[in-house]
Amino acid sequence: MLKIYLFILSSLALLQPMAAQNKDTITVIGVGDIMMGSNYPNDSKLPTLDGLLLMKEVEPILKNADVTFGNLEGVLLNQGGTAKTCRDPKVCYVFRSPEKYVQNLVNAGFDIMSLANNHSGDFGELGKRKSIETLEKAGIQQAGQLNKPYVVIEKNGVKFGLAAFAPNAGCPDINKIGVARKIIAQLDSLVDIIIVSFHGGAEGPQHEHVPRKNEIFYGENRGDVYQFAHQLIDAGADIVLGHGPHVTRGVEVYKDKFITYSMGNFCTYGGINVSGINGLAPIIKVFTNSKGDFFKAHITSTKQTFYGPVMLDEQKQVLKRIQLLTKKDFPESLIEIDNDGWVRKSTK
Repeated sequence: MLKIYLFILSSLALLQPMAAQNKDTITVIGVGDIMMGSNYPNDSKLPTLDGLLLMKEVEPILKNADVTFGNLEGVLLNQGGTAKTCRDPKVCYVFRSPEKYVQNLVNAGFDIMSLANNHSGDFGELGKRKSIETLEKAGIQQAGQLNKPYVVIEKNGVKFGLAAFAPNAGCPDINKIGVARKIIAQLDSLVDIIIVSFHGGAEGPQHEHVPRKNEIFYGENRGDVYQFAHQLIDAGADIVLGHGPHVTRGVEVYKDKFITYSMGNFCTYGGINVSGINGLAPIIKVFTNSKGDFFKAHITSTKQTFYGPVMLDEQKQVLKRIQLLTKKDFPESLIEIDNDGWVRKSTK
């Protein structure tokens, strides 16, 4: 009798991964830029309690998904490294967060982070190396450097791939779409769900709209994010999560795949402008089937004030901006966004 019981238990254990693999609904949460305070050139721009309260209010929301993603602006490095120099000192920002701040990302439930952005090289190769080591030691995987354009993780029996791109040195290039498509095609043979992160587009409140052309900002080609997102979905991507403009942009569903073109400044303590619409950001939760096809999404509105934590926004200001921008920029995308934040395929 005992042998039969043990056989049944072992059989059930073998079946569990298969059951997870066939989950009806997959959930992925994405947020925008994260910079938890900088100790450079001194400690005056660091939060109290090592940033423990920065995302405290929204931690239950961030944890409630199969996979949670964010973009790490700056590096995780206690000291040292060579701070980058800029052609225009007036628009030169460098960020170095203490390595122990990674615990705030762990507490908030982040699984994967992008390092494909203009701040991953703020403190040279030492900053990059320590950021990668610190994240991975904490159990958070990362992608977005030339030596690691993508990463594969498995959660609940489902394999997810993250590929990250930016127009910046040392990152897989958002402007080399042919190369990016090959990366996605390779990843498509390895995973169930492909998540693409891009850091692209011009910056600031005057650049909320997606222009469907190359965006040149401070003399740099920040990519044609519309073409990039569509081409990578054509190549096999399932969810595209954009960031970089420091404001939120509209969302779209293309070929049953979800795209958000910018998720703004999510958790950027000091050093980054969060006045007005710069301080509004969504938490976007995407629901798909096991093939990555879009079911629905939900937008939670958050806000920041200067030297303040991430807070839920009862006025839902960023939701209203996304509703407006989506209607204006993607009138052909057959989705509806209701006042509770739900994004669904249009019934019209």
